[in-house]
Amino acid sequence: MSERCRVVAVRGHEAGSGQELSESAGPEVPVVGSGRELFRCVSRLRGQGEQVCVVPMTLGRHPDLVADTARTLRALPAGERHGTVLAEPFGTSQHLVAWLRAAAGRIPADSALLLTAPSGDPFDDAELYRLGSLVGRHGGHELVEVAFLGGTPDPGEGVRRCALLGASAVTLLPAAFVPPEIPGDARVPVHRHGPLLSPAALARVLAERVADARHRWTEHGDDGVAAALGYADDHGYAHTHGPGGIGHEHGHEPGGIGHEHGHEHAHEHGHPHAHPRQHPPAPHHPPAPGAGQVNRSTA
Repeated sequence: MSERCRVVAVRGHEAGSGQELSESAGPEVPVVGSGRELFRCVSRLRGQGEQVCVVPMTLGRHPDLVADTARTLRALPAGERHGTVLAEPFGTSQHLVAWLRAAAGRIPADSALLLTAPSGDPFDDAELYRLGSLVGRHGGHELVEVAFLGGTPDPGEGVRRCALLGASAVTLLPAAFVPPEIPGDARVPVHRHGPLLSPAALARVLAERVADARHRWTEHGDDGVAAALGYADDHGYAHTHGPGGIGHEHGHEPGGIGHEHGHEHAHEHGHPHAHPRQHPPAPHHPPAPGAGQVNRSTA
């Protein structure tokens, strides 16, 4: 690829309308939805002779966004696909836990934490509860709850729950690119921390993803699309099986990868548990100091 490369950020539900993400990314980075909006943006840039690197802007709670982005790029005409690369997702759930724990460390310990994010599908929302549990278990705050923008419980309900559980103050901590509004009828003082990542930190992570994607293309001729097509394969319900417990595979649309459901695995702290959605292996980046298994930049 040439030195000149335009970065295109693909938003999902974690970015809401994309306004805050656009402001943080700056005017040089188009922020678009997947599907037609992405297709048209890449076609326009490639028609102008630009090399393009596309980054799925998930923080780990929206694996479908990665596969959807790959399917869109696969549909580009051959001339436009050549010169377009797909980066690894902006973040993983391991990154998100580290970023949340770092932010929580700057919030007074006597405040309850209310993690907020736009609502997604049931599995994406369940993931926020898991992340909240990890932040609470390994942090200094006794009370950590979650709330969903556009879902249930909403931030107002979350604040009321914290108050009922004895919190004297609540801090809203975004686990997404979208900051929450402070509820107007709170019974206790409510503060808002954020954004989760500063514009400078967001730019650093984007630069790393783009550099890795371009290196992969230059050195190995891999545009990243094939691997991303199966990214969300285990995103769904676990199945129970009859006697013998034999796993089965399911078909996917062209380009997808068959997978098995319902097996136990250990999460990042080594406790085995049933988990209906399994994530692909994290990118092979050197771990950041103090971030457990978080890979590469923790911004």
